[in-house]
Amino acid sequence: MRVFVFRDSWVLPAAPDVVGTVLADLAGYPTWWPQVLAVAALGPDDARVLCRSRLPYTLDLVLHAVSRHPPLLESTLTGDLEGRVRWRLSARGEGTLLDFHQEVVVTGRLLGLASWTAAPLLRWNHRQMMAGGIAGLRSRLEGSRREG
Repeated sequence: MRVFVFRDSWVLPAAPDVVGTVLADLAGYPTWWPQVLAVAALGPDDARVLCRSRLPYTLDLVLHAVSRHPPLLESTLTGDLEGRVRWRLSARGEGTLLDFHQEVVVTGRLLGLASWTAAPLLRWNHRQMMAGGIAGLRSRLEGSRREG
């Protein structure tokens, strides 16, 4: 199995508690993250998430919340990917420094085979997904500031 590690950081225009509330609400992701197609609750700490970026492949994931309280939001992933995803939030001026860390192995049959030959393409696809997510999150936070 091929391991992928993704890390990134962004500064967002809202306080950590506001950012944390939006990120902890998985059911709301499809309203602001274009690449998250659907979220179905499977219980108080579990959800099935379907997401698709630029490549013609929909990831089918089950997320289990490990921590939903800032400064650390963390979930385990199973399904087409297995591993962990973490969002670490810290105050940065009047905003939030959001650190992202994801470490996964590819388990889906088709995606698993492709991960060995198309790793650069899969990394590009991930960057596109994250760019859409951060743009959507910024827009969602700015909308909340205007409403508040």
